[in-house]
Amino acid sequence: MSSLSSEPSSAAQTPPSAAGARPVSGKRSGSWMRQGAVVLLLLVGVAVAGVFAWSMASDVQGTDAKLVFYTVKEGDLPITVTENGNLRSQKTTELRCEVENIGSQREGTAILSIVENGETVEEGSLLVELDAALIQDRLDEQELVTERARSSAIQANVKFENQQTQNETTLAEAELQVELAKLAVEQYEDAEGGTFQLDLQKIDLEIQKAEATRLIASTELSGIEKLKKLGYRSKGDLDQARLKSLQADTSVANSVASRKELVKYTYRKQKKTLEGAVASAERMLTQVKRDNSALLLQAEASKNEADRTLAKEEEKLAKYGTQLAKCKIYAPHSGMATYAIERDRRSYISEGAKVRERQRIITLPDLTAMEVKTGVHESVLDWINEGMPATVTVDAFPDKTYKGSVKSVAVLADPGEWHSSDVKVYSVIVTIDEPVTRLRPGMSTVVDIHVERVKDVLSVPVQAIIQEKNENWCYVDGGEGVELRKVTVGKTNDKFVEIREGLAQADRVVLNPMSLMDDNQAVEKEIGPALEEEPEAETGAEGDVVAAKP
Repeated sequence: MSSLSSEPSSAAQTPPSAAGARPVSGKRSGSWMRQGAVVLLLLVGVAVAGVFAWSMASDVQGTDAKLVFYTVKEGDLPITVTENGNLRSQKTTELRCEVENIGSQREGTAILSIVENGETVEEGSLLVELDAALIQDRLDEQELVTERARSSAIQANVKFENQQTQNETTLAEAELQVELAKLAVEQYEDAEGGTFQLDLQKIDLEIQKAEATRLIASTELSGIEKLKKLGYRSKGDLDQARLKSLQADTSVANSVASRKELVKYTYRKQKKTLEGAVASAERMLTQVKRDNSALLLQAEASKNEADRTLAKEEEKLAKYGTQLAKCKIYAPHSGMATYAIERDRRSYISEGAKVRERQRIITLPDLTAMEVKTGVHESVLDWINEGMPATVTVDAFPDKTYKGSVKSVAVLADPGEWHSSDVKVYSVIVTIDEPVTRLRPGMSTVVDIHVERVKDVLSVPVQAIIQEKNENWCYVDGGEGVELRKVTVGKTNDKFVEIREGLAQADRVVLNPMSLMDDNQAVEKEIGPALEEEPEAETGAEGDVVAAKP
């Protein structure tokens, strides 16, 4: 990329001497190439400038056999950055071996078949088939293991469900026993119709019966005694009446004793027994709950273990199935299949070769969408922005140009090369924004990035400008001869540079100023005192004039 200094001088300076001045090259005054490269570029630039100058027949006129002129005119100046680059696909897919290294040796998986290197393939085409024998064996074995794990999981789940049902049953029974025990206590102590009250009423009734019987027996005994005295009853009748009376007294005493036993002892004993039954039922309920919880947790643990084992075995089964499917690699999209080359260049792809897991096998660039990777010098980096239009010319098809746009501009400079360690070049990606055919990755290209178009400015060919330090000069036809004139330059492209001050429309500038600078005598005659008493010049390492000896 050629660019010119556009810094105007703040004070009048001495014009460049014939020996010390130099014409503008295709780089800035501070060259970023080594000295040898700069000299080579200058020589090439002068040769190209001469050819370009003679090619503009409509704008160039010669008044001398040695001088070529260009007429300054106003017009648009397109600003472009032109760089060389290489084609690559916008979408490149790396197809890798995704089959795990199975077996004790872990040497990789053998390639049974592979598509030809460089062959164009369609989406869905079979590209690579890997040896799947070992994986198939593992898959068959894993199917049996998975079925056994599934059977165990089913049994564990049924056992868990049965345990839940059994727990519900035992818990309900224990709760029922507690309720019955409490109900028995309540039944026994009911003041209106409880068991104790019924027993007490029954004894009281017996006491009343016994007392009535005793009264009857006592009355009969009195009557028989009276009849005995009168002689109407025998002694036996009297003894029998006395026996009945005694029995009636005993019955009354027994009933009273039974009532006392019921109230004082039986009631308390029965109450404690019933309350103890309640406490026992409650303790049994607590025990049932704990047993149920432990048994359920045990069943649940067995169930979870069986489920996890089944899930793990199913995962292995699915993994082997996936690995088996990955033994065949299909094209995810159309493109050109190219064998991958490892960095160590020791791993070669071919039928029979073994590839390890994650190793690249094929790269598949999509040939329908291409882009160019190029680099721009740091001096024009600020000019380039994403989205700028560009045109791409492929060296293999010079008659065809493609429309494109800037996709990205690198933030960091590329590493310097051996011949230009001080050069700062930034990678730029330019996409081709139209359908393409016959293009292949790696083809050489020329990219023109259209930065802007400066309207209605004066411009001259870059070879007409002579640059010395930060000042720009050119030779202008003064009518009676050429004169050296200081100019202020602006924006530039590879061929023309904008003139902001120092020239007017229709001025004629010399396109081959080196011819004037090679002949000191002729220059002195044409431009007069400006070059009289020319001092001896001393040049620096980059070719700039750094000092003049008197």
